[in-house]
Amino acid sequence: MKNNGQKIPGKIGLALGSGSARGWAHIGVVRALSEAGINIDYIAGTSIGSVVGAVYASGNIDTLEEVVLQLDWKQIAYFFDVVLPKSGLIDGKKLSAFVRSHVNGVNIEELPIPLGAVSTDLATGDEVIIQNGDIIDAVRASISVPGIFTPVKKNGAFLVDGGLVNPVPVSVARQMGADFVIAVDLNHGIAAEKGFRQTAPPLLSESLSGDKDGQLAEKKNKILELLNHRIASIDFSALSQIREWMKTEPAPNIFEVLTSSINIMEAQITATNLKTDPPDLLIQPNLSHLKFLEFNRAEEAIAEGYKETKAQLDRILSRKFVRNHDCQEAFNVTRMQDQ
Repeated sequence: MKNNGQKIPGKIGLALGSGSARGWAHIGVVRALSEAGINIDYIAGTSIGSVVGAVYASGNIDTLEEVVLQLDWKQIAYFFDVVLPKSGLIDGKKLSAFVRSHVNGVNIEELPIPLGAVSTDLATGDEVIIQNGDIIDAVRASISVPGIFTPVKKNGAFLVDGGLVNPVPVSVARQMGADFVIAVDLNHGIAAEKGFRQTAPPLLSESLSGDKDGQLAEKKNKILELLNHRIASIDFSALSQIREWMKTEPAPNIFEVLTSSINIMEAQITATNLKTDPPDLLIQPNLSHLKFLEFNRAEEAIAEGYKETKAQLDRILSRKFVRNHDCQEAFNVTRMQDQ
């Protein structure tokens, strides 16, 4: 990205937060920033933010957008390779191969834009920022939602999803050298939307009322149904007792339990972190209605990310009455006014 010849005083960091399927909104965010002539010097990514961040830093974001806009529920289910009994339900090899096809297989330190992928040390709970080595290992560690994806072993440590410690990595972008941080929070408002409702049947949620909502729920349920069948086909003694319980007790399936718990936790951590270490520009797309597995709703997520970013840029620009290629100066003035 170019800045139309505008000299930029200071470095801009982009902190792309966690959010599972809502993460496709990051594509819309970077498109809006690019159109505004904003040059990104550092990228910090957590979970799905590290996926999009890695592809963006590689220069292949347009190709990724084309691919995700074509995803359907069958393709999404294909990426989830169930591996019980292990330390996670999904091995992640197929997902890793998908990411590798968009980043040219380079080491993370070789990316044109420096990237920090945030993960969590499972033993200590420490934040681990990966900035060297195989880019796929880094991304794979960052997205390893506990209980769903198997952890990644790196340098003797088992690493899991960075959202456990830093869902929107503003602090990481600053550590990398950013003077001005643009943060994308995908966890805004999700706690109220994601809670399990007792009306759900044992394995799959019933289709929502209304044709459109019913079709979306049906697609989501097909993905869950395939995953449930894969789990049911595995000869694992503990699962028999779980199935017996689920026959008599209305309960969410295992994916809903894990993802709802992570959603609640990350929303709380995000709210706290953004108060103690606020970014210079905060983008919060309204995507709380999107579920963990709804990667097939990329068009909606991308559009919302783009719209919200444009709105925030317009807000800053209107305060200084400047043109798009003067964005950086407007950012600096806005930051001084807000401090």
